[in-house]
Amino acid sequence: MLRQYELVERVKEYDPDADEAMLNRAYVYTVQKHGTQTRASGDPYFSHPVEVAGLMTDLKLDQETIATALLHDTVEDTLATIEDIEANFGTDVARLVDGVTKLSKIEQMPENERAAENLRKFLLAMSEDIRVLLVKLGDRLHNMRTLHFIKKPEKRQRIARETMDIYAPLAERIGMYEYMREMQMLAFEQIEPEAFKTITQRLDQIRNEDGGQVDAIALDMKHALAEAGITTEVSGREKHPYSIWRKMAERHVSFEQVTDIMAFRIICEDVSDCYRALGVLHTTWQFLPGKFKDYISTPKNNGYRSLHTSLIYGKSMRVEVQIRTREMHRLNEFGLAAHWAYKQHDRPDGEVGWLRDLIEIVDASHDPDELLEHTRMAIYQDRIFAFTPKGALFQLPKGATPVDFAFAVHTDLGAQTVGAKINGRHMPLRTQLNNGDVVEIIKSDQADPQMSWLGFVVTGKARAAIRRAVRLKERAEVAEIGKKLFDEIALRVPAKIGKKALREALKRLEMEEDEDLFYAIGAAKIEDRTVMEALVPGCTAELENEPDWAKSGKALSIRGLTPGVGFQLAECCHPVPGDRIVGLRKPGEGVEVHTIDCSRLASGIDSDWLDLSWGKRSRGAVGRLRVTLYDRPGTLAEMAGIFAQNHVNVTSLEQTQLDHPFTTYEIDLEVQDVPHLTRILSALRASDSVAQAERV
Repeated sequence: MLRQYELVERVKEYDPDADEAMLNRAYVYTVQKHGTQTRASGDPYFSHPVEVAGLMTDLKLDQETIATALLHDTVEDTLATIEDIEANFGTDVARLVDGVTKLSKIEQMPENERAAENLRKFLLAMSEDIRVLLVKLGDRLHNMRTLHFIKKPEKRQRIARETMDIYAPLAERIGMYEYMREMQMLAFEQIEPEAFKTITQRLDQIRNEDGGQVDAIALDMKHALAEAGITTEVSGREKHPYSIWRKMAERHVSFEQVTDIMAFRIICEDVSDCYRALGVLHTTWQFLPGKFKDYISTPKNNGYRSLHTSLIYGKSMRVEVQIRTREMHRLNEFGLAAHWAYKQHDRPDGEVGWLRDLIEIVDASHDPDELLEHTRMAIYQDRIFAFTPKGALFQLPKGATPVDFAFAVHTDLGAQTVGAKINGRHMPLRTQLNNGDVVEIIKSDQADPQMSWLGFVVTGKARAAIRRAVRLKERAEVAEIGKKLFDEIALRVPAKIGKKALREALKRLEMEEDEDLFYAIGAAKIEDRTVMEALVPGCTAELENEPDWAKSGKALSIRGLTPGVGFQLAECCHPVPGDRIVGLRKPGEGVEVHTIDCSRLASGIDSDWLDLSWGKRSRGAVGRLRVTLYDRPGTLAEMAGIFAQNHVNVTSLEQTQLDHPFTTYEIDLEVQDVPHLTRILSALRASDSVAQAERV
């Protein structure tokens, strides 16, 4: 563990003007606050923030970031507060510490909700200041280095999986490949211990048997380049185990079939030498077609720049080669963090775009599972390049479609997409894009995102935006039904309902807008009596003296039952007055009333059968319909109008199937009797908006 003076000296080496007193205060503060707390390894807890601060000095980050690293766990794990941090170390450090700190209120949430809420807060803080991410990555890297001390294997697995899914890809997105590789290696060891052990043993065996082959190949390359007058540094290594395992999984091959296990890096003096070196390699050894990538002329989103190629060395050995300048290498290994050594107050180019996409995903995601899914999709980095007709370049994941491309250009363009041209030809929206494709999006102001798109889009941004748009559309349609039903409810109160009464009702119901109330009514989330009472307080008092069957809205009586015996209408067949009915009575239970032709009566063969009929005052029961509508604007509203014209109350509305261009709903209706239900079915079947309607 770094001592106090050693940490300060490290910072002063690259930043002589750093506030030494503040750094000393931060070191002492974290030691005092964490006190006697210990880690799973048995080390004092404060050793962890000190080591994270040491990692930040390796990146030559500013004094506020070093102080944040020292203090990042004090608010979460001690009695210190953000206000204390601000009073002692200033607003900037307090803001950064708050960004890294986990919310205390989420500790009691279910695992996925806790992870999602933590990620949501972290992404929002990161969008304000990238240093939050740098400290968080340092924190996670040190935790991974000590993960083996945690005794519970399920906890190690959870942390490793979270690292592999979220933090290693985030490190890659900002170009911190050293962090990414080490995180992947440590997580892989926990997630796939057998595979890790097997691959590392095979690599050790190759290393012991190759007789210096890696060094020999590197020397051959260096000599070939020197003869061409190019001064270079050449180094070689075996790929790390996770990279090999991923190739085995992707290609469905064994270890022996992975031919490109060796990778070489060539460092040149300038960019022109990089291209000259590439030419020398391609003329000296055979290169593999399709394996050349020029990330110098077209850098990755994270700023990564290098030439990549694959060669056949000797008769059959495949080797990968990366060619770059020394400055590119420094920026490639530490990415955005490397920029901070030189321009600590400027946001590096390339950061804004993908961070903006992540924040859009945070805003659009509906629940924790969606947020985690969309974020993982957004930060993985296996990319292709596509162009707009005007030449603007966009990077997308492999498998991306024109819809993904449209949402990458702008969310509004994605929402208005109706077609696409790829390289000048009209192509289906589900077509997968290839490197270099020119994509022209055809749009319409009248278009809306389609649920069916979720079957082929691959970007988190597109999925989040589509789901949000579909939810809003469904909400508007349900609210339209609710408005029709509200008008009926308003007719049943002893007063004329105007805008003032509606405003007061919203206050009593603790709702913001009319649409909130209409949606609650349409979705059967609020009872009619509650709405009536909110509109005119006290107007339902006269209903309190009605019999129980009237209060429930079901004026039902059944003949053939023993007095005092309770009954319930079966959910399987939903009998309504006018149906022929039979009762099933099991020992110790009430009577369940079924229609005579109910398919489930066979299961009641061991029960007592009762011959029943409806009483004289039987009016009102719940009937269930299955209605398939054409999936176009206004169809739900037309169905609601039919219900309103037939004076029926909707008690439940559930979308059960979406098969474009049809949407199917199951709807529970309070009807008077069979003739009433039959009239409703006839009206539905006569409507141009309804494809099919039947009683369940």
